Amino acid sequence: MRFAFAALGGKFVQGLFICTAFAFSGQASVAAENSMVPVAQYQFEMNLPEGSTFELLVAGLEAPRVLHFAGDRLFAGSRSGKIYWFDPPYQKANVLVQLDDYPHSVVVLDDTLFVARTSGIYAADYSGTPATIDADRFQLIVPLPGGGGHNSRTLKIGPDRRLYVSLGISGNCSDEFLHASRPFLQQRGGVSVVDLGAQPVQLAAFASGLRNPVGFDWHPQTQMLYASNNGPDHSGFNEPAEVFARLTPNSFHGMPWFQINNAGETVRDDCIASQPPHKAIEVVPPAARFPARIAPMDVAFITGSPQFEEYGNDALVALHGSWATSDSGRGDGDPATRREPKIVRVAFHQGEVAEVKDFVTGFQLENGARWARPMGLAIGPDGNLYMSSDGGIEGLFRLSRKQE
Repeated sequence: MRFAFAALGGKFVQGLFICTAFAFSGQASVAAENSMVPVAQYQFEMNLPEGSTFELLVAGLEAPRVLHFAGDRLFAGSRSGKIYWFDPPYQKANVLVQLDDYPHSVVVLDDTLFVARTSGIYAADYSGTPATIDADRFQLIVPLPGGGGHNSRTLKIGPDRRLYVSLGISGNCSDEFLHASRPFLQQRGGVSVVDLGAQPVQLAAFASGLRNPVGFDWHPQTQMLYASNNGPDHSGFNEPAEVFARLTPNSFHGMPWFQINNAGETVRDDCIASQPPHKAIEVVPPAARFPARIAPMDVAFITGSPQFEEYGNDALVALHGSWATSDSGRGDGDPATRREPKIVRVAFHQGEVAEVKDFVTGFQLENGARWARPMGLAIGPDGNLYMSSDGGIEGLFRLSRKQE
């Protein structure tokens, strides 16, 4: 079942779709056309780029997460353990394999499919693009520090054709640092690079001091790596801001020992007593900031998209929306005061961040219910933007625009 929204002059965009339930918790289930009679209708207003259409391609996925295109084929990891694949026109979900240990992300490099699970990166042969793969065909190529708390692992292929993987620290102030000097299970909090040519395969820190960098991608022109980062939630509803960070080899971004307050100052976080691995002056300031507690997820730079060429080389960031409410700073207040899910555009000028602007909004109703929560983002080979939602309607969405 699909629904579409047509943009009208860049103003409110309205769409109508049918679902069987929509609770104030934000949970929704979409009626299958051949199995259930819809009992309610809901109309949602959205703001989209002018001339755009936003549509639901596939509903009923189970907690889909990071998206990855390998040619025309689209893959999605999930919290449920399923790895999905979709072929054009991307209206049917297929299950490649069911795995344990949270296969949050998947990439295809040459004829190998790599999966990032909480405790390791696994690989399986993918020559001939099989429709299914047995779980026992996946072999561990390099272990990752596992454990609870921020246990998603985002895997992407860099411009240098190396694999990069992100690892969050386990809590707000966990004494964990992404460096080989630490015990293995404490080597968390940043982005690492995988050396597939080493025997055995090696994992090396690339950038550290990030609490939970779920999304990252490379600027198409400068090849600089940028990551979204979830800040801590022990300092209230308004500080510190979530950040969009520019990562360079061995860069240190402060957490959990230092935070960037709303005045732009690097301040010591007193929630952790251990000695910081670097001085405050060595903390790299963020390239951009988002409101606190809004939970930034995936990052995708706009490239190879004639439909959205005016935004070329800008970054899109999926903001999941806060679980906390502004009236309490926790999750036990009025849902209407939560920060709303949306997709924002980080605009670049001459290779540097210029500003952050809303790109797609309208996922949260006035009462705080969410009918979707942006998670994964990917620009397809057709130039359209694809988005996974793992809350409300759990499914695959597409933002498209007709070319003149």
